[in-house]
Formats: sequence, structure tokens, C-alpha cells
Amino acid sequence: MAGATGTIGQATARALATRGYEVVSFLRRRADRAAPEGARFVDFSDPAALARDGFRNERFDAVVSCMASRTGAPKDAWAIDHQAHINLLAAAKQAGVEKFVQLSAICVQKPLLEFQRAKLAFEQALIESGLTYSIVRPTAFFKSLSGQIDRVRNGKPFLIFGDGTLTACKPISDDDLGAYLAECLEDESRWNRILPIGGPGEAITPRQQGEVLFKLLNREPKFQKVPVALMDVIIGALSVLAPLSSRLADKAEFARIGRYYATESMLWLNPETGRYDAEGTPATGNDTLFDFYAAVIAGAAAPDRGDHAVF
Repeated sequence: MAGATGTIGQATARALATRGYEVVSFLRRRADRAAPEGARFVDFSDPAALARDGFRNERFDAVVSCMASRTGAPKDAWAIDHQAHINLLAAAKQAGVEKFVQLSAICVQKPLLEFQRAKLAFEQALIESGLTYSIVRPTAFFKSLSGQIDRVRNGKPFLIFGDGTLTACKPISDDDLGAYLAECLEDESRWNRILPIGGPGEAITPRQQGEVLFKLLNREPKFQKVPVALMDVIIGALSVLAPLSSRLADKAEFARIGRYYATESMLWLNPETGRYDAEGTPATGNDTLFDFYAAVIAGAAAPDRGDHAVF
């Protein structure tokens, strides 16, 4: 398994272990950590090193990857979301692996950003590899939508783009997504398919997220509208400055990523209508975003959002 140290990766590893699989985690080496029990440090930039230090001429039935670039910056995305996976796929084929389950993202349906193009390029390579594959494209994660809990708790307004109804999503929990990924190894109906998947219940807009947060905290709703046009101005300015340094170029891309999530729904995109379709977005699991909000407000530990925050 690749990407086992992230929150979704950890949930997937638990789900695999619960189902009786022996999981070996391939980790990118970092100076600040030792390899956990059962894990192996590998160099994902080198297929030969992956074979030598990862697969070790042993028999593996499948590869499950939850690995992803941390920031979405173009260089990082093409190095991790694409090339590291290309190398992992090559080493897996050489080792005789027959199945490959890939965690992708539902936003690649409308690829306007470099990290989306990088993910799509690997998806295509996996489809053409000859291995049995499942490409899972989840909707929004709970951790991505938890950034304003403390903000509202501290008396600040809930930030929304436009009127807060520009987008919607069907959020899915780490545990429900982990179980879905693990089940792809045995559920033949999910083989050789691209699988959009969301969590249970109706699609939720940002305004609805805020309204529930205020209710759970017993506060009067207070929203602050952020005009999308402001983001366009920021993107325009950064794009002009981008040729001056890679740092500014990355900032311009981060601004484009922020605008994308502010204006595009994380739902299945119906190819016939060209519109996002909440009813057509498949769902799984039992965990809901609002139950998660209630648990965090009651004292449960909030997840480390890392680079997955909307705000």
C-alpha cells in the first residue's frame, strides 16, 4: 500500500486489515521518522529501487494507493500524482501484481488545474496497463470542510463565496472511503471501472454547512460573502508576476485551486447534460458531515487538515 500515513490511507489500511489482508506499506523516506512495523521505505522516483526495497521479489496480490501530492503545486503534482505512480505501476507489473486500486479525485472530471491533469495522465496509464483496476474518485472529505468550526466557535462569521449556494458536495468520511477502497479488491462490479463516490444523504451547500454549525453552537447565523471576482483579481496579479519566480507561480496555481473549489461542485458531472448531478452521484457508508461537526464540537479531535483546507 502507498500513502498509508495520511488520514484516508490510515483508514484504508485499517479496513484492509479488518478484512484479513496482510498490508505492507511503502513509505517515502523522511528524516524525522522511522519506519513503522510492517512498513518499508522506498524511493518512488526509481522503479528499480521500488522493486528492490519494496516488492523484494515477494508475491503481492494487489496494490492500493492513497498517495497524493501534498500541495497540488505543478512540480509536486507531476512528481507524485503522476511519475511516482507510473514507477509504482511498473514495479508492480514486474512483481506480478494483478490488481491496482487507485484513489483519485472527483474534480478530475473538469481538468483545469495541473494536479488534475497529472492524476488523469496516471489514470489513463493504469487503464492501459493490463492490470485489473479500480479508480475511485471521491467527493469532498470531512477534513476539507472542517476549517471553519473554530472560526464560528470564536464568534466570527462563516465565509462563503457568492451566496453560499454556488457549489454542493456529498462529503465522505475517511472510514467510509477506506472501506469502499478495500472492498474494491473483491467486488467484481467495481473492477476496470472509474468510480465516483460520495457519502450518505443529500448534497450539501456551503451555506447549509454554516447554518448547521451555527445551530450546533447555539449561535445566530452570521455569514461573510467573498466575491469570486476578488479571487480573479488575485489570480490575475499573481499570474503576471509568476514568470519572476517559481514561488509566485505556485501561489498563482494555489489561487486557481482555491477558485476552482469555490465555483465547482464536488459531484458527478453528467456527460450528457454537462451539469453536476447530485442524484446521480453514488453514495456509500453511514457517517455524515453534520454528525462529524457535532462530535468535534463535543470534544472529539479534529483532523489535521494539512493542505486540504478550503479555508
